[in-house]
Amino acid sequence: MAMASSRNGVVRGSMRPISASNSSNLRSSSFKSRIPSSAPAPRRNSSASLGGASAGDNGVPGRVRVAVRLRPRNADESVADADFADCVELQPELKRLKLRKNNWDTETYEFDEVLTEAASQKRVYQVVAKPVVESVLEGYNGTVMAYGQTGTGKTFTLGRLGDEDTAARGIMVRSMEDIIAGTSLETDSVSVSYLQLYMETIQDLLDPTNDNIAIVEDPRTGDVSLPGATHVEIRNQQTFLDLLQLGETHRVAANTKLNTESSRSHAILMVHVKRSVVENEDSVSNEVDNSSHFVRPSKPLVRRSKLVLVDLAGSERVHKSGSEGHMLEEAKSINLSLSALGKCINAIAENSPHVPLRDSKLTRLLRDSFGGTARTSLIVTIGPSPRHRGETTSTILFGQRAMKVENMLKIKEEFDYKSLSKKLEVQLDKVIAENERQLKAFDDDVERINRQAQNRISEVEKNFAEALEKEKLKCQMEYMESVKKLEEKLISNGKRNVEVNGFVTASELTKLKESLENEIKLRKAAEEEVTKLKGQSIVKTRSGEGEDAGILRLQKLLEDEALQKKKLEEEVTILRSQLVQLTFEADQMRRCFDRDAPGNSYSGTDLLPSRHSNSEARESMNGQKAPFATLCEQVGLQKILQLLESDDANIRIHAVKVVANLAAEEANQEKIVEAGGLTSLLMLLRSYEDETVRRVAAGAIANLAMNEVSQQLIVDQGGISLLSLTAADAEDPQTLRMVAGAIANLCGNDKLQARLWSDGGIKALLGMVRCGHPDVLAQVARGIANFAKCESRATSQGVKSGRSLLIEDGALPWIVQHANDEAAPIRRHIELALCHLAQHEVNAKEMISGGALWELVRISKECSREDIRSLAHRTLSSSPVFRSEIRRLGIHF
Repeated sequence: MAMASSRNGVVRGSMRPISASNSSNLRSSSFKSRIPSSAPAPRRNSSASLGGASAGDNGVPGRVRVAVRLRPRNADESVADADFADCVELQPELKRLKLRKNNWDTETYEFDEVLTEAASQKRVYQVVAKPVVESVLEGYNGTVMAYGQTGTGKTFTLGRLGDEDTAARGIMVRSMEDIIAGTSLETDSVSVSYLQLYMETIQDLLDPTNDNIAIVEDPRTGDVSLPGATHVEIRNQQTFLDLLQLGETHRVAANTKLNTESSRSHAILMVHVKRSVVENEDSVSNEVDNSSHFVRPSKPLVRRSKLVLVDLAGSERVHKSGSEGHMLEEAKSINLSLSALGKCINAIAENSPHVPLRDSKLTRLLRDSFGGTARTSLIVTIGPSPRHRGETTSTILFGQRAMKVENMLKIKEEFDYKSLSKKLEVQLDKVIAENERQLKAFDDDVERINRQAQNRISEVEKNFAEALEKEKLKCQMEYMESVKKLEEKLISNGKRNVEVNGFVTASELTKLKESLENEIKLRKAAEEEVTKLKGQSIVKTRSGEGEDAGILRLQKLLEDEALQKKKLEEEVTILRSQLVQLTFEADQMRRCFDRDAPGNSYSGTDLLPSRHSNSEARESMNGQKAPFATLCEQVGLQKILQLLESDDANIRIHAVKVVANLAAEEANQEKIVEAGGLTSLLMLLRSYEDETVRRVAAGAIANLAMNEVSQQLIVDQGGISLLSLTAADAEDPQTLRMVAGAIANLCGNDKLQARLWSDGGIKALLGMVRCGHPDVLAQVARGIANFAKCESRATSQGVKSGRSLLIEDGALPWIVQHANDEAAPIRRHIELALCHLAQHEVNAKEMISGGALWELVRISKECSREDIRSLAHRTLSSSPVFRSEIRRLGIHF
């Protein structure tokens, strides 16, 4: 491959020495030298770099390192070139190479490293690739690339697996060994992609079906990525060897005159390394006292680096390789991509304002390797045969131009938020565990103190009781002795006294009274003594307790016990209610199974029972009291209603359920209202947003709304507005069903028509049709039917005039739409509502324009209930407006 470019460090002729300045510059930085810490970046045009790094970017310079490796003669060359000397002469100790042009003229070149044919694979790795791998582990990008004529050992140098001989392992295998050894499985990750560039198409060697991968460039940073490539995470060396083996089987190779296994594609191995590191702590010394300093805490960082290992396909001359047909096209593609790479390197080396990056996908993939931010090592492989002197010369010149390329190395790191979050979570768990241990110790101490206080209280009470008993016995004994003495004295006095006319003398009577008064005084004195002893006992008890604070703690403990007892009583009440409710549901299920045919399912307790179902339930109890009535007798209705205001949500819910089931029986409705249960239910509906509480409270209100007195109270206490607000906020179908049932019951009261309409009850009823649930729609239809029936009755009695309030609120379209609904309950109520609306002549015109006439005709003919069918026929026949429209349309009914 011929390239016109000046050579770096070339001396024409064997007698012309290398200049001292050039020699010192080449030797001043060895192939394994470290990256300088504070070297200034060289000034060069940003567009003249393959990686796009500008002079203003933060980075450190790093020249492309180039090593040359000589392949030993093969069997064919040993026979064909037996009479000729090698075309190259190596001087590894001077890092020089002499290229013989003829027997008397040579050209000398210097490289960063010169490797003879005897160099081992380990030495090649250490001088060429190991510094790059170390940089990758530090967070820099790195590239190792092999370039040379076909058959000179590029694949052997890079991609040798070393299955049979471990010493023959290539750079790829050894690089992964060092990367795995230098990373942690817990905090770091390593993944690889293995690709080939074949005929200007990027193909995935790990997934042959992925044969056209696109190159994506970041418009801001210019970074190149291959998002379509397969990424495999590496956890051990064997996994990597299996992937390399798999990729080699898919790589394109062919047999040519120059190489029996000639690679027909460029192989590219990309190793992505993600490492978690901790930034070193910065100590800021105090200007006054050097012994004191401030330390900034370390922060976790993530460094992302990439190692690119490129095994370029060998350049070849067609007349030597014998390629023809498809192999000829492959050779053209290989030579064109290598030529494009050489042009880009030459443009960068000469600081050209334009670098032809777009000429080949190879140059686009390697834009970061030459003139970019990666640390790059290039190994050029040559052969000794004088027959290929031209190809050897071209390879050496390529390496010389590459040595002129200067890269700006950069570390790519970012703050590791995930690691910091995980660390903080661990610390938080430790704090929580320690807090739990301290709380446990505190609770144990409190329990121990409570036990000691309880024991002390028991001991004091026992001592007090014993002292009191002793004093009581002492007083009783003294009293008995005094009585006994008085009796003896009375007997002795009786014997000495002389009765006159059967009466005691006045002096003896006076003495007896004085003795009784003395005994009374003694008894009072004894009682005062007992009271005094009690006081002394209490003082003794308080002094034995030690401090008034102890007494206060004991009183607090007793109050806590009383509070706990109260809570236990509430829980017992709730448990009783739950037991009764479960018993009631079990009885309902058993009766349902006994009454219904096999296969019918049980739908659960309904909070909106009918009067007929209530009577059946009462009759089925066989003379026994209803379970909720039993509960009411055992616990008390007032106490159940008090539980509605409990702070515990579960207690409140169960209490509402009990009240709702009690309200389902007519006998309990008046009692609940008189005890303030209706007001409490309305308060729950107003105050709580819990869906269960609102649903059950609305069901209980619906049950109470079956009573006319309760209906008036519901309206007077703002119940219609509360039900309307609940209907607007609720989304649960069961809650909407309960609210609709309550409003539907209120719609059946003639006295509440105007109030229902003004408080928004009808609009709330119509608004609930948004739910679409059949049970909700059935309750809405029932409410509309009740309201229409009351309106019809008020119109016939002359109490109301004007068109229907249902039509005023826009209910007619929905009524017409569901007049022939598939659900029988909805259809029956809507048909009845239409008949009642049609009885008022003022509504006729709007019903005709709204399509209700056709439904009335259908009802008069097809309705399953004879009473509704007759009502529809009678209404149509009696209305002049309807008769006129029927004649106009030619309808026969």
